[in-house]
Amino acid sequence: MTRILDFNGRDAERTVTVASIAALKGGGRQYVQVTAGTEEEAAAAEAAGIDMVVCLAAAVPEVRRGSSRLFVTAAIDFGGEVNTDDLLATAFRSLSAGADAVITARRLDAVRLLAAEGVPVMGHLGFVPKRSTQFGGVRHVGRNAAEAGTLWRQFQDLEEAGAFAVECELIPAAVLAQITPRTAMATISLGSGRDADVMFLFQSDICGESPRVPRHARTYGDVASLQRRIMDERVRALSAFRADVLSGGFPNDSEVGGIDPTELARFVQSLDDDR
Repeated sequence: MTRILDFNGRDAERTVTVASIAALKGGGRQYVQVTAGTEEEAAAAEAAGIDMVVCLAAAVPEVRRGSSRLFVTAAIDFGGEVNTDDLLATAFRSLSAGADAVITARRLDAVRLLAAEGVPVMGHLGFVPKRSTQFGGVRHVGRNAAEAGTLWRQFQDLEEAGAFAVECELIPAAVLAQITPRTAMATISLGSGRDADVMFLFQSDICGESPRVPRHARTYGDVASLQRRIMDERVRALSAFRADVLSGGFPNDSEVGGIDPTELARFVQSLDDDR
């Protein structure tokens, strides 16, 4: 655990820092990152020893309530930010709320602006879901020499723009294995093989909550069946309560308050006297 001062100048402890992420290069060690969108998910990630989480910018306050120690990256492309001023404003709000870094898939000028303001910024290369139609659907990016060459130039441009790390989504494992040692940015693999500085999966996939698990993910739990059981038990309990109410079975004498018969008689007499 490392003592830091957060964006608001307050004492805090973090599992990892921007500096320790950058220091992963060539060190033979990897960090583990998952998504977390709720207080519960963040608390579970910390309890499991996860190093880093990523969430939507709007979820940062709730995630921080779940964990004060995890390294939190805010995704700032999903709140209606139209121009770079909007992105910058969202980035500062996220940092003020407790984020340690931001991630954006926007153009290089946006990355430069954020980095110039001292915001620790990650990029996103390879398959970018919001641009899936441009790739002709969901697929790996960098599957031939020309496409891999273009991807490498994108890595170089992103590094030059000031990103300290980059999410690498659906890049062929052998391609990322060549890129990781050649870039100063920490590489975060989502479906791009083991040769990265940080390994990343969605918590919903890991825990078995997703209706469809992507090829690159692996499921380690079955939270979905537990959630179904909870829902079934909730409906059963509510139905039983309703049935008891309609049949006169709720409440019974042990579930209501009482009054001494003499006191009740005095009260009733007072009501009669008020007529």
